[in-house]
Amino acid sequence: MIYQTYQPRSFLSQFVEFLWVREGDNLLKTQSRLLPVGSMELVINLHEDRIPLFDRHSRAEYGSTNGTMICGPHSEGFIINNDRQISVMGVHFKPGGNASFFALPAGELHNQIVSLEDVWKDRAVELRDRLLEAPTLETRFLVLERFLLTMAQPPKRHPGVDFALREFGRSPTPSVSAVIDQIGFSTRHFNQLFRDQVGLTPKLFCRVRRLRQVLYLLAGKEQVDWLDIAFTCGYFDQAHFIHDFRAFADCTPTEYLAQRGFHPCHIVLPD
Repeated sequence: MIYQTYQPRSFLSQFVEFLWVREGDNLLKTQSRLLPVGSMELVINLHEDRIPLFDRHSRAEYGSTNGTMICGPHSEGFIINNDRQISVMGVHFKPGGNASFFALPAGELHNQIVSLEDVWKDRAVELRDRLLEAPTLETRFLVLERFLLTMAQPPKRHPGVDFALREFGRSPTPSVSAVIDQIGFSTRHFNQLFRDQVGLTPKLFCRVRRLRQVLYLLAGKEQVDWLDIAFTCGYFDQAHFIHDFRAFADCTPTEYLAQRGFHPCHIVLPD
């Protein structure tokens, strides 16, 4: 299987963390749970013009989108199919970076997956067609990057949201209340502003991003000092760490180590 990422040029890099592609033939047919990371994703299935959707508990298929979809900011895992043949590209937005591409409030897409055609209309079909015509992976990255440049609008985030995102990216992460006090808004007003632009409330966003930090610290490790991981990532104690991990990942930390997939945010599910 091929998994490659591409760093966009400076203008797009304000909004987009990376572009990615995943391709493979004769793969093991499985299901995976994708863990929440606190930002949005645009996904284009180049193998077929359809992306199935699955119930996160029963894992049964309940519908589908077209071959392009928007995965809103999640605070829970969701299920994807890993078919024997895959050819998928995607755009991993920075938190709040979606505001330059989509007019609707990000909070409306919390834990939602929708067809990109519902938002971009014919431009979504045009994007997929252009990518299918590109002869190489490198060319596809360039096509996707150029297309995003045509769709990007000037940054629309409120300066207070930008300030909060910078603060929440520090280590150790300051408390949400301390950041809101510095901005000078009421908690209620800032929570709504942040949710509209990022998709999650500030507290929920910080909890999800803390889990993401854990997952990336665990990458490549077989032996883990869980207490050290918990304190490094800002949990009160190991019990707090395990509670939050189960809440977002639907498994224990040790189960995650046994089931993790090719990416830190993927868990391969048993048949």
